Amino acid sequence: MGSTFQGLEIARSALFAQQTALYTTSNNIANANTDGYTRQRVNFEQISPYPAAGRNRPQVVGQQGTGVEASSIERIRNTYLDSQYRSQTGTASYWSTKADALSRMEGVINEPSDTGLSAVMDDFWSSLQDLSATPEESGARSVALQKGQAVAESFNYISNSLSNVRTDLKDQMDNVSVKSINSYMNQINELNKQIADMEPHGMVSNDLYDKRDVLIDELSSMINIKVDYEKSGGLAPQAAQGIARITLVDEQGAAQAVLVDPETKTFQELSVQYGEDENGMQAVESVTFGDTKIAVEDFTSKGELKGLIDSYGYLEDSSVKGTYPEMMQNLDKMAFSFASALNEVQQAGYTKAGELSGIDFFDAGNEVYGAAANISLSDAIDGNPDLIAASADGTSGNGENAKKLSEAMRTPMDGLGNTSVSSFYEGMIGTLGVKAQEANRQAANSISLVDQADMQRQSVSSVSLDEEMTNMIKFQHAYNAAARSMTAVDEMLDTIINNMGLVGR
Repeated sequence: MGSTFQGLEIARSALFAQQTALYTTSNNIANANTDGYTRQRVNFEQISPYPAAGRNRPQVVGQQGTGVEASSIERIRNTYLDSQYRSQTGTASYWSTKADALSRMEGVINEPSDTGLSAVMDDFWSSLQDLSATPEESGARSVALQKGQAVAESFNYISNSLSNVRTDLKDQMDNVSVKSINSYMNQINELNKQIADMEPHGMVSNDLYDKRDVLIDELSSMINIKVDYEKSGGLAPQAAQGIARITLVDEQGAAQAVLVDPETKTFQELSVQYGEDENGMQAVESVTFGDTKIAVEDFTSKGELKGLIDSYGYLEDSSVKGTYPEMMQNLDKMAFSFASALNEVQQAGYTKAGELSGIDFFDAGNEVYGAAANISLSDAIDGNPDLIAASADGTSGNGENAKKLSEAMRTPMDGLGNTSVSSFYEGMIGTLGVKAQEANRQAANSISLVDQADMQRQSVSSVSLDEEMTNMIKFQHAYNAAARSMTAVDEMLDTIINNMGLVGR
């Protein structure tokens, strides 16, 4: 036969269980606007019925329930949606980083505009045309020389500005991305340690899980990762999530390095190695996680870090590839070919004094590399407009060579793939526009997918105040009913103890 006080125990267990549920609901409501918070719920479980199965069990009609208990408080989280979100956020960060880098490049190039290099070169071309018509006028010569200097300065400005932005990208990579990645991995590892200390003692560390998931989300935007969980052992509850293992994966999902190891409770610190090509241009050569060195061509995971590497530049077959290096290389080719073509015509013409020129118009150095940054008027002609070789035969009033100088700017050049300077530059601007448009389109599409994945995730994990208010009423009524049940049992026991067997007087 069951205990006389079993009814009180059943009511007590119901009171405590519903009270726990009410407290959990209150916590959900309190954290409805807390970033990274995952709503929680109480799992109710029946207490083992009486009597337990056994040979010497009492002979009763059947097992009788003995109440309820709150077996665990767990988060409502869908790991599949987490994985989808983290995959999409890495792609979105990659394209957003590239789109931002290309936007900065477009700002430097500033085309089409009235102040860009194209407009400056057109002004120089027009000044040479005017000089061919009036080769004896000092004003026309001065204007042509000034316009030529403006072209050189425009090349200098664009090249130096691109170089400065590229330096900014390197600083962002070293001082923001790399440090952030290491910080996230370190914090995740420390949370793993705390969770590993708590779970074996029967605790479910929901708040620590939330903090860890926020960090994992941030890390997934920087590099492409895969997350697995290992049980912490001991008396860890079934609802315990376990210790996170963070693995770097490539585009195909193949593992490249274990970043946060639950077995050793350590993380692999990231560092970026740089190298130089034959011209001395610096670029990313490899990335290293702890003892694992990954060549840059094998580092294919999407994320902010990869976007910065592709923009800043990387070494491939001893040459530098990437958004900014390729633009700067094309600008150098353009400046060098432009200077070489005009110098050839300048040397073959005659000065205002009727003497064979034999001097250069521009000085761009002897190598293509660095030509745009270093191009200038030659020392011989700088400040001496009378030395512009406007004449083709040395006679006064002849401006044929000035016309050839202008024509040289529109003539196909071997160094530019048999295209003219203006056509080559138009191709550069067109390619930049296409790349920027593609990056912006990919960024917009991937951000849309991130928002969609996040919305699906929030529909599962976020707090709905309407739902929590409904739960509050439900648990409140259950608590009141349990209290009324306890009162009924108390009244029954009072009758048995204090009033049973009494005869009316």
